[in-house]
Amino acid sequence: MKIAVIGQSLFGQEVYKELRKEGHTIVGVFTIPDKDGKADPLATEAEKDGVAVFKFPRWRLKGRALPEIVAQYKAAGAELNVLPFCSQFIPMEVIDNPRHGSIIYHPSLLPRHRGASAINWTLIHGDKKGGFTVFWADDGLDTGPILLQRECDVEANDTVNTIYKRFLFPEGVKGTVEAVRLIAEGKAPRITQTKEGASYECIQKKENSKIDWNQPAEAIHNWIRGNDKVPGAWAKVDRQRVTFYGSSLVDNGAAAMGEPLEIEGARCPGIVTKAGLVLFGNDGKTLLVKNLQFEGGKMIPAGQYFSSGDSVAVELTEEEQAFAQQMRAVWQSILTNVAEIEDSTDFFKSGAASMDVVRLVEEVKLCAGCCQLQNEDVYMNTSFQEFIQMCVRKLRGEDGKEELQVDYVEKDINNMTIRMPHQLFINGEFVDAEGGKTYKTINPTDGTAICKVSLAQVSDVDKAVAAAKEAFEEGEWGRMNPRDRGRLIYKLADLMEEHQDELATIETMDSGAVYTLALKTHVGMSIQTFRYFAGWCDKIQGCTIPINQARPNRNLTFTKKEPIGVCGIVIPWNYPLMMLAWKTAACLAAGNTVVLKPAQVTPLTAVKFAELAARAGFPKGVINILPGSGSVVGQRLSDHLDVRKLGFTGSTETGKHIMKSCAVSNMKKVSLELGGKSPLIIFSDCDLGKAVRMGMSSVFFNKGENCIAAGRLFVEDTIHDTFVARVLEEMKKMKVGDPLDRSTDHGPQNHKAHLDKLLEFCRTGIKEGATLVRGGKQVDRPGFFFEPTLFTDVLDHMYIAVEESFGPIMIISSFKGSDVDDVLRRANATEYGLASGVFTQDISKALYVSEKLNAGTVFVNTYNKTDVAAPFGGFKQSGFGKDLGQDALNEYLKTKAVTIEY
Repeated sequence: MKIAVIGQSLFGQEVYKELRKEGHTIVGVFTIPDKDGKADPLATEAEKDGVAVFKFPRWRLKGRALPEIVAQYKAAGAELNVLPFCSQFIPMEVIDNPRHGSIIYHPSLLPRHRGASAINWTLIHGDKKGGFTVFWADDGLDTGPILLQRECDVEANDTVNTIYKRFLFPEGVKGTVEAVRLIAEGKAPRITQTKEGASYECIQKKENSKIDWNQPAEAIHNWIRGNDKVPGAWAKVDRQRVTFYGSSLVDNGAAAMGEPLEIEGARCPGIVTKAGLVLFGNDGKTLLVKNLQFEGGKMIPAGQYFSSGDSVAVELTEEEQAFAQQMRAVWQSILTNVAEIEDSTDFFKSGAASMDVVRLVEEVKLCAGCCQLQNEDVYMNTSFQEFIQMCVRKLRGEDGKEELQVDYVEKDINNMTIRMPHQLFINGEFVDAEGGKTYKTINPTDGTAICKVSLAQVSDVDKAVAAAKEAFEEGEWGRMNPRDRGRLIYKLADLMEEHQDELATIETMDSGAVYTLALKTHVGMSIQTFRYFAGWCDKIQGCTIPINQARPNRNLTFTKKEPIGVCGIVIPWNYPLMMLAWKTAACLAAGNTVVLKPAQVTPLTAVKFAELAARAGFPKGVINILPGSGSVVGQRLSDHLDVRKLGFTGSTETGKHIMKSCAVSNMKKVSLELGGKSPLIIFSDCDLGKAVRMGMSSVFFNKGENCIAAGRLFVEDTIHDTFVARVLEEMKKMKVGDPLDRSTDHGPQNHKAHLDKLLEFCRTGIKEGATLVRGGKQVDRPGFFFEPTLFTDVLDHMYIAVEESFGPIMIISSFKGSDVDDVLRRANATEYGLASGVFTQDISKALYVSEKLNAGTVFVNTYNKTDVAAPFGGFKQSGFGKDLGQDALNEYLKTKAVTIEY
């Protein structure tokens, strides 16, 4: 169709671009005049495409259409007018002129909230549902027939900005384009607006946005967020008008410690705390405000109200002075009416507007890519000197970011005091779960509760995914240079190393891992993993491809590797921190954002990791950690439409369910590391001493709670008895006990249900006729201790020969060395294919067996030797996709092919 786009703004620009992609002809763009020499984004885009652009100051005069303006419009020959966002009054001579009439986008669910401040009033009224309407224009104010509506949930702490960015902008663009598509297909409805529920509210302006304190806390919160950022809700403090931003409802504000702040008209003083300004409603309930803005435009964190002038100026290096001069030139180019930029020059008092803030932030990024500013940074540092000081502190990593608030559980253990967060981590903050839900995490060493941990609900998952999506699409993470991303990941690894003893102690308490193993492997390999993938950040690249399908034209085709977006990660309980690292490091290196669910029984190192990530400087929303159940958190991540990738390590049964949910929801990319029954073949020509040592390790490493544990050993018949005797001798030396004791070899099993499963596994083996040589019982002491166990005479059909125990149970069967192919057949006769191994000193035999074993990893004359650079993953029902190595990056990237004719 021939379309006239009438309106302005970035929203109008995006609608214009999408309409062109749909194949429509834009016959004219009718927008507002340039402001201070700068064209509106819609005008800029259209002019770039060579589309006719008209910049009328007005369409009417004294209520009548200007004939010359209408004539210019009619000459364009539009069949439909699309008004995505328009601040001008358009006469009916224009509205009714096209064959298909005119459609308008309105950011509310009409007939509710007619008028120009619809989003504000949606929040002010505390509506639980918001959305937008595309309607047919008539001569009333937002009263025309409805063509299309889309609704969304309004979250408790949404602001105009958050709901606009999350839903009204992106979905509004899609909805407007869909409405045009329906018109083109002759399927567009005209639904008369009902009178029931209709409302019209005035335009929100500064003079009518003063806070009324004589109402409940929730109503005050709604008023503040409904006016955030424009025009801004305000009150008188110390006889000057102060505007409040960043409101959220809080449960325990009345108990907050801080300095009182008298506010004109308020029923009681506010409390200035480290977290912000606590305010009270007339119902005694509280809200928290994060930022305050003074009449001159200066904005500060509310928690700094009594200390906002205390910062000490930093002395600039030569390089920083050069940066300051660049910035002085930028300010001069923006503030054209200022003769000379001095240290005291105020950005806003000199005439800068909101679009100038956006430009300044982008200019800083061009001059110093690692200095990532937010718009609020400019509002909080309005003079040139304050602005430069703030930029320099960011460049030095001393930017005084909002202090992370952590409610620790402290314990004196292992000759140290460990400090453990225990809440959810969402959007850069530790928060309680919806409804204050918690559960107890248990120490397997004695069966006692370590602490209560927040139990995430579906609404918490939605908040975390929304934060991750915004961080990816709108935040500094998505704009960050890959090398700067790598620096952040290196910094995180350094912090993990500084806290290595604490992390290992928490891991031992929560999972039962022997402390020395937790220190070396659980934590040590986690640190190595983050360092390895940090080095990959600036080495992710595509390639150029010669094509010959378009001769004789000249063409260039190249590929780009791009991050996927929001990734869900669900990890198991056997290596809580290491499994987190294996998936999260590659995910972050690729540029994605993460919502991670640790195992419900082992959440503590994951939430400690969240604290360290925040202290390393990761932007809000990039990393989110949600302790909770698989049926709630894992299921919601699998179903969520904004999650584009899910990585899972766990059982095959759960993996199948996840794969199905991911397919049905939105065909999200999936990688699965699932169950295993890894065979280890030991030939008589092996180094027997080494085979015994590594055979022990292959089964008993990490208490047998090891995905690649050798689930079944095939020992050549001529050495079978000797091998069993040597293993039994070594098993008798193993010390089972307190995992924090440095001499302990074998700690408790992870949790009670798993211990019970191992006991049942052994009972089944005995019942089927296998020989129990040693173990098979619970150790007589508190906690979840299980004796290292040895079965022989295990036949191929037996349950314990087929199923994974995931515990310290060695299963030995014999084979005749003369028939290599037969033992390979037996070893491969499983639906699993995660790992395998062979011991022989015959290199030809080793190569032949490693080729024939159907598993993702084959160990030859060793076992459990994983490395951060080597890909790890299974075949068959052990899953697909890789952790570790360069291959892991591809699990979190998508490949785009670009072809250019030149």
